Amino acid sequence: MTDFRERVAAAYDAETFRREGHRLVDTLAGYLAGAERGEGPVLPWAAPAVNVDRFAAAFPEEPNGDFADLVARVLSGSNHLHHPRYVGHQVTAPVPLAALCDAVSSLLNNGMAVYEMGPVSTAMERNVLRWMAARLGLPESTDGVLTSGGSLGNLTALLAARQAKAGYDAWNQGAHAGPPLTVLVAKTAHYCVSRATRIMGWGEGGVTPVAVDEHFRLRPESLDAAFKTATLAGRKVIAVVASAGSTATGAFDPLEPVADFCEQRGLWFHVDGAHGASAVLSPTHRHLVRGIDRADSVVWDAHKGLLMPALVTAVLFRDGARSFEAFAQEASYLFHGDGERPWSDVGMRTMECTKEMMALKVYACLAVLGTRLFSDAVTESYDQARRFAKRLAAAGDFEVAVQPDCNILCFRHTPAHVPAEEWDALQARLRERLVTRGDFYLVQTKLPKGVYLRVTLINPLTTDADLDGLMEALRTAARR
Repeated sequence: MTDFRERVAAAYDAETFRREGHRLVDTLAGYLAGAERGEGPVLPWAAPAVNVDRFAAAFPEEPNGDFADLVARVLSGSNHLHHPRYVGHQVTAPVPLAALCDAVSSLLNNGMAVYEMGPVSTAMERNVLRWMAARLGLPESTDGVLTSGGSLGNLTALLAARQAKAGYDAWNQGAHAGPPLTVLVAKTAHYCVSRATRIMGWGEGGVTPVAVDEHFRLRPESLDAAFKTATLAGRKVIAVVASAGSTATGAFDPLEPVADFCEQRGLWFHVDGAHGASAVLSPTHRHLVRGIDRADSVVWDAHKGLLMPALVTAVLFRDGARSFEAFAQEASYLFHGDGERPWSDVGMRTMECTKEMMALKVYACLAVLGTRLFSDAVTESYDQARRFAKRLAAAGDFEVAVQPDCNILCFRHTPAHVPAEEWDALQARLRERLVTRGDFYLVQTKLPKGVYLRVTLINPLTTDADLDGLMEALRTAARR
């Protein structure tokens, strides 16, 4: 085939798309059914270099491949998040309907810098954000955006906080046009907060750590001391960042006293609820985020508690006008209106210019599947973590680091035949054995008392029997 028009016609042929699409959905449905039954390893482990060699390719100049064969290879070698024994990172097993929405988004390819490029997705985003804000108890003045992940979400919120509280125009005049800035953050906060302040040019002192209690929650009574420490170091404190579901242990900082402190000091109150903001959907567990309605900004990941594919993160601002202050650039070829800031031109308020139709999957799943599925999923995952913690504590040969606030649980296997000084090495060894064999996928973390195994019970297909199987698999591995 040499004529360009013929090649394009073949690549865009609707009947070919229909045929390949039907084959793909059949293949994915079969894969999903097998994964849900727990067939095969969770992760078919292979070293990085091995996989690079497996997918080495001399890309042909002319059509010469079988898409179905490529998909089969991708499926067989990937980490299977729908497997009930996936209990690893904070990335969920997405509802299949959302995957179909991704196909629609990819085919339409409606970017969202300006309304006219993504009219439907912009409207959907507006309404999804309104629903999320209402669940959080935020006022009608709330506005925000969807963006690509919690790290970018936290950066977006802190850029707005800087513009609101620095006392100078840092966006236009630069990071050093006034006194050096800092935010007060619990020692257990996600590393992306420190990364965000460094991106903004604040350096190491951009984060002032606040002490945490024995449950790894921020101590509100330590905020004043941290504020004075920062001030004595020549830093202007502009905000406090509280965690609603910290990454390491799932701890929820006490939001109401933090809000009180921010109000007294005139500080921006930001809640990193990437993991735990979904608790507002659970009648049983929404008390964990009491006070979140007082935040100036909140980050909430839909690809965690809302069972969406990555990445979909909401950044919500109590005062919707503040959402324009994170990014203040002008681009005349995109934005018009002599200083107007229309909410519908989303690219004015996000790092992304061309952004996928990420609202489509959230909107569609809420509309088609109903909200109860998602509220029940939050409740069950949190309850399941508590049940698992009780079984571990009662077993005698396991130790729970701290009772779980949400669906993240840290624990370690402590068999009598292994001396306590070897427990750290044992946890790392046990995890490696289980993961490389594909029995389970779990992770580990280091806490003040040492190395612990860590599970995130974010997969709604995981049962209590699977967790009992995890305990037995760890015992078996420890005996070898």
